Amino acid sequence: MTQDVEMKELPAPSNFVSSTVPPTLQHLKEITSLIETGAYAREVRRIVRAVRLTMALRRRLKAPVLSAFLNFALVPGSEAHIRLSSYLPKGDEHAMEVDTAPSTTQTPVKHSLPELEIYCYLLVLIFLIDQKRYNEAKSCSSASIARLKNLNRRTVDVLASRLYFYYSFSYELTGDLAEIRGNLLALHRIATLRHDELGQETLLNLLLRNYLHYNLYDQAEKLRSKAPRFEAHSNQQFCRYLFYLGKIRTIQLEYTDAKESLLQAARKAPVAARGFRVQCNKWAVIVRLLLGEIPERTVFMQKGMQKALRPYFELTNAVRIGDLELFRTVAEKFTDTFSSDRTHNLIVRLRHNVIRTGLRNISISYSRISLADVAKKLRLDSTNPVADAESIVSKAIRDGAIDATVDHANGCMVSKETGDIYSTNEPQFAFNSRIAFCLNMHNEAVRALRFPPNSHKKEKESAEKRRERQQQEQELAKHIAEEDDDEF
Repeated sequence: MTQDVEMKELPAPSNFVSSTVPPTLQHLKEITSLIETGAYAREVRRIVRAVRLTMALRRRLKAPVLSAFLNFALVPGSEAHIRLSSYLPKGDEHAMEVDTAPSTTQTPVKHSLPELEIYCYLLVLIFLIDQKRYNEAKSCSSASIARLKNLNRRTVDVLASRLYFYYSFSYELTGDLAEIRGNLLALHRIATLRHDELGQETLLNLLLRNYLHYNLYDQAEKLRSKAPRFEAHSNQQFCRYLFYLGKIRTIQLEYTDAKESLLQAARKAPVAARGFRVQCNKWAVIVRLLLGEIPERTVFMQKGMQKALRPYFELTNAVRIGDLELFRTVAEKFTDTFSSDRTHNLIVRLRHNVIRTGLRNISISYSRISLADVAKKLRLDSTNPVADAESIVSKAIRDGAIDATVDHANGCMVSKETGDIYSTNEPQFAFNSRIAFCLNMHNEAVRALRFPPNSHKKEKESAEKRRERQQQEQELAKHIAEEDDDEF
C-alpha cells in the first residue's frame, strides 16, 4: 500500500493552473489579433477595445515581455524594430524562456500594419514612463509623432490620441512643456485637415493644459474660442475640456459660467478618476464662494476626498462665519497647499466676500450700530478703520448686499426691517435656476444617446413586418373567438 500512497504527481495541479492562465505576452498577442481585425475591417471600436485591454496590462509590462512582443509584431531588422529595441534593456532575456517558447512556432509578420507599429510605440512609451526614464521617453515619443505625421488612417486615430497624450506628458515630467507647443499646434492643424475629431479634441486639451501651465490664460481663451467645435467623442477628453474652460472662466471673473463647467466636469468624470474630481471640487468650491454661495457639507465629505478638501472646508467655514481673522489664519496655515493648487490668487479675492458676509450678519443682528463697532467686529487692521468701515458699508449698500442706510452725522449704520422674502422675486429666481439645471441635464442625456448606424432603415422594415404580424394576430384572434363560440 505504500506505493499506492506515494504522491509523485503533486506538482501537476500547479502546472495545470499556470498553463490555464495566459501570460502577459499571450494577452498582447490576442490584442494584436484584435488590432489586425479592426484594421482590415476598418472597425474603430476594436482598436478602442484593444487600447482598453492594454491599459489593464500596464502594470505587468516588463522589458523581456516587450522585447519578445516586438520580435513577434514587427519585422526583425526594420527601422521601427531597431529603434524600439534600443530603449529596452538586454540583460533579462533569460526570464522569458517560458513565455517565448510558444512563439517559436509562429512566424513573424512580414509586412506589419501601421496600426501595429504605432501600438508598439505606445507600449514602449508607457513602459519608459512607468520606469521613470523620462529622457528616453521624450526621444521615443518624438519618434512616434514623426511617424504619425505620415499616416492618414482612421483606424490609427485612437492610438494616435494616446500617443499625443503621453508625448505631452513626457515633456511635462521633465519641465520642457514649452518646447512642444509649436509642434502641438502643427499636429492640431493636421488633425483638423484630416477630420480626425478625436485627435482634435485631445490636442486642444493638451494645448490648453500647455498654456495654463504657464498662466497664459488669454492665449488659451483665444485658441479655445477659435478652435472648431464638434460633438465630443471621448468622455474623458470632454471632462478635461470642461475643467480647463472652468479655470479660464474663473480667472476672467466669469464665475457663473465657471461654476457650471466645473460642476459638470466633476459630475461627468469617472469614479476611478479621484484626483481629477478632487481638483474639480477644489476650484468649484472657490468659485461658489466667490459667487457668495456656501457649498454644502456633503461636498467635503465625499469618499476619499476628505483629507484633500480639508483646507477648503476650513476656508469655507471662515467665509461662512465672516470672520476676517480666522480667514487670515486659514490662508496662512494652508498657503503651501493653495500655492500648489494654484488657487492662492483666487483666495486673495475672497477677502472682500468675507467682509461682506460679516457685514451682512451685523446688519441682521443690529438695527443700529456705530461704524467704529462695525470696524471692530470686522477686525479691520488699517490706519483709519472707521473711514474704511464707512466705505465698505456704503459699497455694500450700493451693491445690494445689505438693506441699510449710513447716518454720516452720527457715524452709524441703520438697518432696515427685514421683509418677507416670499414677497420678492428670490423664490422665482431659485426655482428658475433649478429648472434650468434639470433641463440642461436632460438635453445632455439626449445628446449622449447613441444609435446603431442605419437604424432608421431597420425601422421601416420592422414597420412592414409589424403590419403582417398584426394581421396574423387579428386572424388568429378571430379563429380563437370562433372556436370559443363553438364550445358554448
